[in-house]
Amino acid sequence: MKAKDIRELVRGYYGKIAAGGASCCGSASSSCRCAAGGSPSAADLGKATGYSPQELSSVPEDANLGLGCGNPTALASIREGETVLDLGSGAGFDCFLAARRVGERGRVIGVDMTPEMVEKARENAEQGGYGNVEFRLGEIEHLPAADSSVDLIVSNCVINLAVDKAQVFREAFRVLKGGGRMMISDLVLLAGLPEGILASAAAYAGCLSGASLKNEYLELIRRAGFAQVQVLRESSFGGDWVANDPAAGSLKAAANISDEEAAEMAAKIVSLTVEAYKPRL
Repeated sequence: MKAKDIRELVRGYYGKIAAGGASCCGSASSSCRCAAGGSPSAADLGKATGYSPQELSSVPEDANLGLGCGNPTALASIREGETVLDLGSGAGFDCFLAARRVGERGRVIGVDMTPEMVEKARENAEQGGYGNVEFRLGEIEHLPAADSSVDLIVSNCVINLAVDKAQVFREAFRVLKGGGRMMISDLVLLAGLPEGILASAAAYAGCLSGASLKNEYLELIRRAGFAQVQVLRESSFGGDWVANDPAAGSLKAAANISDEEAAEMAAKIVSLTVEAYKPRL
């Protein structure tokens, strides 16, 4: 698929999720992190990816759509007064968690390319009374933010959807202040996927066929100029996903692969939480 077609595919897919309020496992296709066991709730998905019950209950209910693959804000050591930028902010879940930590003197900016998600996030911000949060419509390859204006960048299972990941990391480097840091959770691959999955539109929207090899992903971050790049957490995508998740069945049928091939594929997918710093001038 061409880059433009991929962007429209992703925008349309997540626009439908925003409009319907469904978690990833409530849809016909896979999404970034569908936990095993049928169709779990967004809260169950949040717990499975590292969010505490207190975090899940502290934000507007519609902010958590169950689309993440980690909890980058938990490891980010967010400080009062900082400016935080969330790449692919969705309905605002991680932004609202960060907003409580930066306090009134700080600011949180969410960027998402899906109009329905931005609208939903703004509604959630108004509902929750978040005066220190704003949401901007834009692509993460071309961030609507000034140079050296951000202390911290977070992102949760979004960069794998970008067509030009190198450009995403260059943009992240541009908007960070010297000494600023990036904390991202994402899906990466330990080995290549079957051709049927790579050609599947559903697998791309579900964060699978667009994912990079782990070593290549980390190298893209370094090439953008980041230092102290390290993996803080790494976990398997989960073999139970193949057997129990209805989204896995949709992908297997669309890509025409067997249960055995799907199990091999699941073993190649891991969720990473990566930390990196922009050197001080």
